[in-house]
Amino acid sequence: MMERFVEIVGAANAIREDARMQPYMTEWRGTYQGRAALVLSPGNVAEVSAILKLASETNTKIVTQGGNTGLTGAQIPFEHGREILLSTRRLNRVRNVDAASDVMIVEAGVTLAQAQNAAAAENRLFPLSLASEGSCSIGGNIATNAGGTAVIAYGNMRDLVLGLEVVLASGEIWNGIKALRKDNAGYDLKQMFIGSEGTLGIITAASLRLFAQPRARVVALVGLNSPEEAIALYAQAREIAGLSLTALELIPRFGLDIMVKHMGKGNPIAKAFPWYVLIELSGADSFISLAERMLEILPENAAIAQSERQANELWSLREGLSEAQKFEGASIKHDVSVPISSLAEFIRQALAELAQKFPRVRPLPFGHLGDGNLHFNISQPEGENSADFRAKTDEINAILHGLTRQFGGSIAAEHGIGRLKRELLEQVKSPVEMEMMRGLKRMLDPQNILNPGKVV
Repeated sequence: MMERFVEIVGAANAIREDARMQPYMTEWRGTYQGRAALVLSPGNVAEVSAILKLASETNTKIVTQGGNTGLTGAQIPFEHGREILLSTRRLNRVRNVDAASDVMIVEAGVTLAQAQNAAAAENRLFPLSLASEGSCSIGGNIATNAGGTAVIAYGNMRDLVLGLEVVLASGEIWNGIKALRKDNAGYDLKQMFIGSEGTLGIITAASLRLFAQPRARVVALVGLNSPEEAIALYAQAREIAGLSLTALELIPRFGLDIMVKHMGKGNPIAKAFPWYVLIELSGADSFISLAERMLEILPENAAIAQSERQANELWSLREGLSEAQKFEGASIKHDVSVPISSLAEFIRQALAELAQKFPRVRPLPFGHLGDGNLHFNISQPEGENSADFRAKTDEINAILHGLTRQFGGSIAAEHGIGRLKRELLEQVKSPVEMEMMRGLKRMLDPQNILNPGKVV
């Protein structure tokens, strides 16, 4: 049967050997190690359609993978080795950039950096920005509804998608590629697939919103004494800068310390503070105008970038945190969101409960202050065995996720559910919501061939 699948894409685009499959089978943090019967790399939507028609006929399970940068295991096959992994890497064409309409059509395997560059070549901006943008794919960004650092100004990936091309489980192709900003003709079908993590259909292309390139940007790092001060700074920045406020990122002292220790970075603020905020203003105004606005916002304990190079250096203090944390041993990671007005109290209670029950762990809550999304990571205690630390995962998760629910937040702010949080989903969704999601799955994938065992 596998020969029939291979014939669709050609032998050169199919992998059977375990050793060659290995890069596709390992989640980048090492949390999941899967196996597959075959890895297929289709080169166009017709080949994807043929693969799913045959999969439907033979009841063969398909796992879709883009850049393999996902953090919840949705893109990794299970260990039994009976699934086929479909890689979108060859679906890598930028089909069109329409600067006049501020629309770009790209295929699912185009990396985020390639999409950004294609827009920039036409003097436009595609604003999604992630640390993994050199390797993550547009299809994966859509399938997980990626957020990133510019959500405060431009929204999540959901807000940047105008239309989709999707292959359904039956092999039928839905061509929903559109360049329209307004379309109320019936249900907005694309929304079903955004954030669905490959469980409802395979996204093969998308039309995306573009924006004017900012004329200038100003970046600053601010030292603060508490998350409450950070929230107050956010309110002031929003009041003074308005739409020019494009990013506001929270960094704890521990995060800056490990960037200095492991990544060769310097702290641009001489005095040490418990907390830091990275703030960016950008837009059509001149650098001088934005800098003047920034000075109105900032307290004395701040460092303002005087050049693009310095701006990139400040951003590197935030973007390198996950990599730097690896040098501190094992970590237990959380991707949560709470209402911005509750963020400071959430952090205070979480740190207090962790200190009481696990006094030696080292919390690293950082992330997107401007949209309430924290990556509340916990590093193992110094000198403790990694396995002993990981054994505390369920207890630590119970603290963080319990508080998240208490504050009316989400346990999956931007990384999705995948395999990692599947059992948690029923704890935070009502029976009505769960049945609605399962109903969609039954309707669109009645044989459960698309990424089974993930999300629902």
